[in-house]
Amino acid sequence: MIEKRQFYINGAWVEPLAGTAHEVIDPSTEEACAVISLGGEADTNAAVAAAKAALPGWMATPVEDRIAALERVYAAYKARAEDLGPAISMEMGAPIDMANSQQVGAGLWHLKNFITAAKAFPWEAPLGDHAPNDRIIHEAVGVCALITPWNWPMNQITLKVGAALVAGNTMVLKPSEESPLDAMIFAEIMHAADLPPGVFNLVNGDGAGVGSQMSSHPDVDMVSFTGSTRAGRLISIAAADTLKRVHLELGGKGANLVFADADEKAVKRGVLHMMNNTGQSCNAPSRMVVEASRYEAAVEEAAAVAGKVTVGPASEAGRHIGPVVNGSQWEKIQALIEKGIAEGARLVAGGPGRPEGFNKGFYVRPTIFADVTNDMTIAQEEIFGPVLSILKFENEEEAVQIANDTPYGLTNYVQSSDPARTKRLARQLRSGMVELNGESRGAGAPFGGMKMSGNGREGGSWGIHDFVEVKSVSGWAAE
Repeated sequence: MIEKRQFYINGAWVEPLAGTAHEVIDPSTEEACAVISLGGEADTNAAVAAAKAALPGWMATPVEDRIAALERVYAAYKARAEDLGPAISMEMGAPIDMANSQQVGAGLWHLKNFITAAKAFPWEAPLGDHAPNDRIIHEAVGVCALITPWNWPMNQITLKVGAALVAGNTMVLKPSEESPLDAMIFAEIMHAADLPPGVFNLVNGDGAGVGSQMSSHPDVDMVSFTGSTRAGRLISIAAADTLKRVHLELGGKGANLVFADADEKAVKRGVLHMMNNTGQSCNAPSRMVVEASRYEAAVEEAAAVAGKVTVGPASEAGRHIGPVVNGSQWEKIQALIEKGIAEGARLVAGGPGRPEGFNKGFYVRPTIFADVTNDMTIAQEEIFGPVLSILKFENEEEAVQIANDTPYGLTNYVQSSDPARTKRLARQLRSGMVELNGESRGAGAPFGGMKMSGNGREGGSWGIHDFVEVKSVSGWAAE
């Protein structure tokens, strides 16, 4: 049993002032794997005070030195990568090979891209040739509360910390209480990077406690949150009284439009993408919307692909999927699978209950529904598990209508060999991101959505922009 009962505040590990014990559950076994402390208001106040005290000095630090600090974080992260993977795997159920490659690798990717983006960022620049004595200065927002989820923990921590740090902000990180162990290793990484005390602080806690306290705290200038739309709404309400900036990266219900002329791997690619991380990704292509002439063949292929997706413990090597994160998520997913059956969707793979051979652990059968219509619950609600809904469309106009008929707007996907069509659809789809024919986004591409999927963008120069204020200065004397 791992004991992690301290918080990282003002450059040191400290005992909680008002902490309560919390067991971290291994979703593969349903057994406690660690005990941490959840902070109270005194812990939140101490961390925010440390960040506030450190802010003037860190804001005034030359950007070259802040970039050098981020480079030290990157080097320290690489040195601890072997420790991060097992922690993520145990606490949230990502299979160990996937945790080591994708989960840990995401953090390295983002930190590296922030270093590149920061070197080219216009921290101070002329307004334009028409106004030679005007300058635009980008400076830190201030004290930032960073609230991160359990599903891609290092991905989200590095997206927030990397941008906030290099922009001159100080911060308090509250990771998910479901996956705190990797965050505590990350705090050790930040300590090894030799940052000034108070620039980075970590307090464990839950959303109702530390999360709410930071969201309403008068000395917090910005909240950056990734998680559910429900929680994002509550954070926005809590932050309103102090008019702080709120950055939200929330849920999704991505449509994957598969046209008759899509490449032969399009359906398989879509199913496997949906099943990755056991379906626990906000940008998952959870609605496969298929052109009528290819529909039945796509349903048959999707069912066959799902039938070959294996499920197993997170600790085992291999390309299987692991459990979902906890019992409440498992129950929610089971209820939605039952809802899909009750509302008339055709179950073609998987279904309710645990996979064969499992009577313990939060395992879900890889599930495919066909004949889904967009008014069904499983087509509208984010399931956050390995459950794919397949819908049919007759023409391009209907495909766009189905894709956009959702409260979410994070990521949509298009599979077609017609370049004119893919470009046309990329403009019509109401989402912050569109991926065409399986091509991943490039280094530094912005991540974020619209509608109920949130606001703001993370990654690269766009991520830095979200953590700076824009100051307009006139009468700037020539050097």
